[in-house]
Amino acid sequence: MTTSALAALGPAVPATHLHSLPLIARGKVRDNYAVGADRLLMVASDRLSAFDVVMKAPVPGKGRLLTQMALFWFEQLRGIVPNHLTGEVPESVVAPDEVAQVAGRSMLVKRLTPLPCEAVVRGYVAGSGWKEYQRSGTVCGIALPAGLLMTQPLPAPIFTPATKAAVGDHDENIPFAQLEALIGAPRAAEVRDTALRIFEAASRYALTRGIVIADTKFEFGLDEAGRLTLMDEVLTPDSSRFWQADELAQGRIKAYDKQPLRDWLAATGVTGGAEQAALDLPDEVVLGIHERYATAQRLLCGESR
Repeated sequence: MTTSALAALGPAVPATHLHSLPLIARGKVRDNYAVGADRLLMVASDRLSAFDVVMKAPVPGKGRLLTQMALFWFEQLRGIVPNHLTGEVPESVVAPDEVAQVAGRSMLVKRLTPLPCEAVVRGYVAGSGWKEYQRSGTVCGIALPAGLLMTQPLPAPIFTPATKAAVGDHDENIPFAQLEALIGAPRAAEVRDTALRIFEAASRYALTRGIVIADTKFEFGLDEAGRLTLMDEVLTPDSSRFWQADELAQGRIKAYDKQPLRDWLAATGVTGGAEQAALDLPDEVVLGIHERYATAQRLLCGESR
């Protein structure tokens, strides 16, 4: 039954191959192509990563779900911060025989100067933050109240920046002082304050849809005028932890993200490196991820188009 349900999703797109545009880079999920000197075509593949390693098995339809969610949030948040979308139709910049590769899974964006950091905001302590908290009672050097549970909200969301790692490397949590040294104190403060405003606005909306945003990460760049601009993706299950609100109220976590993969990898004892990347994922793990991403998209954004 699982295999037939997975097959019903159609073929996966682990990578795109466009002949009409030069490929700049393949990230963990996105293939980025140059469109002239000032724009990029960002195509979300169905690649799947965990612990900063790209897995062997893609998730059919994942790139389309990510793109639908990112476009929804960019529209929702544009009153808070400008974003990198050009407003043009992505399919218009590729050859006719390439439209099928990019349709529904691409964004045509302005080319920005990316800031070398990830702007992480946490409303709960989970993931790497939870491990640090258990060791030292802190997250990125920020002292937190003793005795917190993973299902317990923080008194207020906290900003915990990280370095932006290359594919295959691990992102590294850093203290705010290190971010100031990296991009300058005024810009660091602007990134922090903007990230917190986005998180708070998105969290208020998500709660009306039955979803708690436990944490998320944003990426920012600078446009030609030096303005801070939201880029890459925003508030997707790849970059966020989405938890079902009514389950959380009962002290349980039901996640609409890649938690089935994290759980399966933890059960195998593999948490990174080439060994993980070479693993064949069971069909039920791949299907479980698709179902959770699709549920998150439906609850937050409405039915899939």
